[in-house]
Amino acid sequence: MTLSSRLLFSSFYNVLLLSTLIRVGLILYSEWHDARSVVKYTDVDYRVFTDAASFMQNSGPGDMNHAHGPLKEILGYALNFGDPYTRETYRYTPLLALLLTPNGWLHSSFGKYLFALCDLINGILIYWLLKSDILPLTLISTTTSSPSKKGLQETSVDMKELERKATIYSAVHLLNPLIFSISTRGSSESVLSLFVLMALYASMKGRWDLAAVLLGLSTHWKIYPVIYGVGCLGVIGGSGRQIRSMGEFVKNIVNLKTIRFGLISAGTFLILGIGCYAIWGYPFLYESYLYHVHRLDHRHNFSPYFYLTYLTYPSLPGPAEPLSLWSQILRSPLTSFVPQMGLALGLGLLLGRRKEDLVFTWFVQTVVFVVFNKVCTSQYFLWYLLLLPLLLPQLAIPRANTIVYIIVWVGTQALWLSEAYKLEFLGDNVYFGLWIRGLIYVVGNCWVLGGIMGGYRVTSGSSNLLQPQK
Repeated sequence: MTLSSRLLFSSFYNVLLLSTLIRVGLILYSEWHDARSVVKYTDVDYRVFTDAASFMQNSGPGDMNHAHGPLKEILGYALNFGDPYTRETYRYTPLLALLLTPNGWLHSSFGKYLFALCDLINGILIYWLLKSDILPLTLISTTTSSPSKKGLQETSVDMKELERKATIYSAVHLLNPLIFSISTRGSSESVLSLFVLMALYASMKGRWDLAAVLLGLSTHWKIYPVIYGVGCLGVIGGSGRQIRSMGEFVKNIVNLKTIRFGLISAGTFLILGIGCYAIWGYPFLYESYLYHVHRLDHRHNFSPYFYLTYLTYPSLPGPAEPLSLWSQILRSPLTSFVPQMGLALGLGLLLGRRKEDLVFTWFVQTVVFVVFNKVCTSQYFLWYLLLLPLLLPQLAIPRANTIVYIIVWVGTQALWLSEAYKLEFLGDNVYFGLWIRGLIYVVGNCWVLGGIMGGYRVTSGSSNLLQPQK
């Protein structure tokens, strides 16, 4: 490690300061670049968010751009909310548009600074979790299986090493180019990531009521975090011991503690949803949730389902021709939903046993959810990369294997992108070849995930669910 690297990683605050300067610099550069170039640095989604926030703030005359929820019928125009869904392609919770209203009256880049701030807070939460929960546990596990007084003294003396490791692992998030480039371009993923990390933080601390509320908020923001609730059930209701019968398994995940957790989480989700529906009505329900259920995206993406959707996508206006049974199966949301959710939820039930295994459980669930999603873009990779810095200390993978996994993960994406370039920019008809590369991406990512699962080092007191019992 060079002298400059040692100075950087000698303190978490050095990493935090550098990551802050990078994000502020990129946001300032984005303003300069966008004013001078046809190809914008800012993501198109940010313009969608900004327009929706403007519609939220400025309701139009008459019935134009007015929220049309049930409360309007009761209170009339006394409830004078604008409708963010007046902006086509805005398919998010109205709370996001409400959050970004300062874009119009404070500064056009307010949202980018907010997203960058969430990035930084995420890095701080990762650092805190590493120092307080993850690294001490892994240190004790590697020092001795039954820590003696001497072993605990050695652990307490090594606080500088713990600080250094926590700084390095948190830098995996804070200095990750994919993460800081996406947030500074105007993607809102960092806000959802903050809610997810807060839910994980509360779970690791055993504050299950707070975790349930935060999980309900996360699921309202974007539906996929619902899978984490299943990964928590065995932790909340069980003792971490090995399950020896189906009866014990059921009692482990269905009891008063887990029912309370489910009711609080679902209640939070419903309260937020009912509140938004009462103000914005069916457009909120459709754009935020129903659209994504029956969404048909024939545009090229990493998903193995895109080509099948492309082949059966209606291309001509007018009355649609009756679809064959095969086409109906290909276009059905269940075609992708059943294997995706079956794996994500099933792995959550299988792996979620102890708080010490929650990071691993959530990571595995997220990777499976992303890889088998019916639409998959690079932005979705942030969902599991968020958890990677917390998982790394719990992995025991040989360096050679680690290099191979990185090469496969990056290489399968590069292979796909090289073909996608021909379609997107050259207009070549390479749909079938792109689909084949998408399948290679799926196989490669599953292989890498298998390697990570095999290299997971179970911490002290945990039962290794991945290894055969002696």
